[in-house]
Amino acid sequence: MKRLLPLLLFLLSPFAYARNSAPVIVCFGDSLTAGYGAAVGHSYPDYLQEILDSRNYRYRVLNMGISGNTTKDGVNRLPNVLAAHPTIVVVEFGGNDGLRGLPIAATRANLDQIISTLQSAGIKVALAGITLPPDYGQDYIHSFNETYVLAAKKFHVPLLPFLLDHVYTVPGAIQADGVHGTAKGNELIAENVYGLLKPLLNK
Repeated sequence: MKRLLPLLLFLLSPFAYARNSAPVIVCFGDSLTAGYGAAVGHSYPDYLQEILDSRNYRYRVLNMGISGNTTKDGVNRLPNVLAAHPTIVVVEFGGNDGLRGLPIAATRANLDQIISTLQSAGIKVALAGITLPPDYGQDYIHSFNETYVLAAKKFHVPLLPFLLDHVYTVPGAIQADGVHGTAKGNELIAENVYGLLKPLLNK
């Protein structure tokens, strides 16, 4: 009971109420959003929350990333995102589509459906792209990368072309798998996403 008392006092405090009643930003994606391989509390959405708090923005960041998800999985999970009543959603999907060699036309259709559904609900959308290793071939990679550019233009949403921009150049920022960020890398990703979101934020 003694251990529960501080928690109860926090939950009843004005700070906790302010956080829970704040506008919601959903980070919606796959393992790069979920924070695969990093310790709990060290995903990019965790660091994004810290950035927003430190710069006096009143938002609550929800991590709705699931490792292994494709754009089709994202479409299927849209009801869960809508149920959170977010003000802004950061959409980060496609990497698993590309790594599995799925048809780009299907990836584009799914991504369009995700964005259009969110916008129809009055939600602001920001789009984060990813790219593929060079052994997938330049033609496929070019078409894959264009997926994000075309979606951003079609729906008039801000685009971060490469979620891990500048992360690969920092020693210790990428895990041994060569794909996912370490805690340090996720902190850098959060800065990238903050830059993407800044025009959409209100204090």
